[in-house]
Amino acid sequence: MTDLERNKQIVVDYYRTAFGGNPEKAVADHFGPRYVQHNPDAQDGPEAFIGFVGWLRGEYPDVQLHIKRVIAEGDLVVTHSHLDLEPGNPDNPGRALADYFRLENGKVVEHWDVIQDVPKQAANSNGMF
Repeated sequence: MTDLERNKQIVVDYYRTAFGGNPEKAVADHFGPRYVQHNPDAQDGPEAFIGFVGWLRGEYPDVQLHIKRVIAEGDLVVTHSHLDLEPGNPDNPGRALADYFRLENGKVVEHWDVIQDVPKQAANSNGMF
């Protein structure tokens, strides 16, 4: 397996584990010695990430993360995902996420994201995913 494929697997496991309800395990298994967060609404560090996932699952207990694409280059892995906050609720179609992760020695150490609400209606029929 190439380093790129290994990094992709690490990020997918980290992300699915965290949003599947076990952010503590995701952090323990996949975070490096530091976690630098570039989202201006989020703090650095694993405790902040664990707190965010806990809050999100408290607000949306049935939340589901659907990873649609995974791209890797160098030490970066990018995911394009659908964060379905209330599965089956057409009034809340969720959010589209583009997440950028930087890894060192097989561990996630840095994160950037771009978040967009999925609209109920679109100007085209292409879909966001």
